[in-house]
Amino acid sequence: MSSSKQDASNTPPPASRPWYQRIGPGIITACVVIGPGSILSSSKVGATSGFALSWVVVLAVGFMMIYMMLGARLGVAAGQSPATLLTERVGRWLAALIGVGVFFISAAFQFGNNIGVHSAFKEYEQYITKVPFMQVDYVVVLFNVLAISFVFGFRNMYRALERLMMVFVGMMLLSFAINLFFAKPDLVEFFAGFVPVLGIIVSGQDPADLLNISLLALVSTTFVITAAYNQAYLVQQKGWGKEDLKDGLLDARIGSVIMGLITIMLMSTAAAALRGQELAHVHDVASGLRPAFGAWGHTLFCLGLFSAAYSSFLVNSMIGGFILADGLGLGSKPSELGPKIFTTVVLLTGMIVALLVLKANFNPVPAIVAAQAVTVLAAPLVAGALWWLTNRPDIMGSDRNSTTVNVLAGIGFVLLLAMAAYTAGVSIPTNVKKLRQPQSATIPTTSDQATVGAIPCAFFLPPRFEEVCEVECQIRGVRLSG
Repeated sequence: MSSSKQDASNTPPPASRPWYQRIGPGIITACVVIGPGSILSSSKVGATSGFALSWVVVLAVGFMMIYMMLGARLGVAAGQSPATLLTERVGRWLAALIGVGVFFISAAFQFGNNIGVHSAFKEYEQYITKVPFMQVDYVVVLFNVLAISFVFGFRNMYRALERLMMVFVGMMLLSFAINLFFAKPDLVEFFAGFVPVLGIIVSGQDPADLLNISLLALVSTTFVITAAYNQAYLVQQKGWGKEDLKDGLLDARIGSVIMGLITIMLMSTAAAALRGQELAHVHDVASGLRPAFGAWGHTLFCLGLFSAAYSSFLVNSMIGGFILADGLGLGSKPSELGPKIFTTVVLLTGMIVALLVLKANFNPVPAIVAAQAVTVLAAPLVAGALWWLTNRPDIMGSDRNSTTVNVLAGIGFVLLLAMAAYTAGVSIPTNVKKLRQPQSATIPTTSDQATVGAIPCAFFLPPRFEEVCEVECQIRGVRLSG
């Protein structure tokens, strides 16, 4: 009997469980969504437009919630993995195609997560180098070793992952909430931002100016379809069945609300503390915020940053590894070797590319272009497959999608198609042009910070973190500079 089934058999009925045993998969999904790219995009929007676009976060989180609920519904009702369902009804080729696409997207993002972890520790380089034979770059290797040990070391990997992600979510909520408190946002502007027209009126901004900010980045780093698709795997790994459907849907809602809450805290902190400032360098941002945050804010924000980067670090690699293994028919359970091997490949790929960038000034633009090309195909394909599976009565029975859910899912699908079209028509040609002009093909450095933008990532951190944020958002099809 698998460990997930054993967990299910030893678990009390849903109605008698305390609330904290009725959540888990949604928390894990929130951790992978709140990563370096989402930190940049939400903070940049806040610094540029103030509170006027908080409603966009609500909109993006709403679409993410719908697709997370589709994933949870499929996982508890079907009793089989998504790739198995696709293979039986369409063919192995479709399951494999989705698996390969998600794998390459995860591998590309993993490079960014590695540099995010590196940046969190770069601030403490003077202490790290006091350890014999130790450098900050070795920290990246160390955390990859820990991640691989995590994948192979636990008999019940899901339970360990769930508990660890709850700790990370708690640290993010605490650190970013305290930062927001000391930023002292205007409450009238804050609440007005959740009403589209009212937020613009209260902020006194020209609506045309708001069209120039990175709205697409904000949506694309919040509405992450591969993470929603992975929700089906997570609820099965937790051991939930049809009797747990209500818990699965509640968990998806809670997870999406948490990611929205963190995004709004980051955006509002930037709106309160960075709006209207002329920022040419990271030091300008840090000097402007230290009077409000105090010296202790340095460590506190780094704690939140590390939690965001390393939680994405772990879960992102598992998404790529598990979905590819399942697509190839090599298993979908944490106890099986196939998912562990492919998860390790994602981890090693991200680590190697990150070390090449850090140590050898490797140009990551070709990898970004390749990841963008895969995303154009994979994201709508993943969403379409999930939507189609949850509408089939032979799979879902009476639990298939309602008309309202289908309408909302359809709007979300059109949004994904629009983002894919933007990636294909704008982002990929832009980066191909960079490849043809090597002198401008590097990621922005310290001197380019006015172009990259003023972001809370830079509050107390070295310039490398802005580089990873730019990379992740470009992979999702959005240019944040220029």
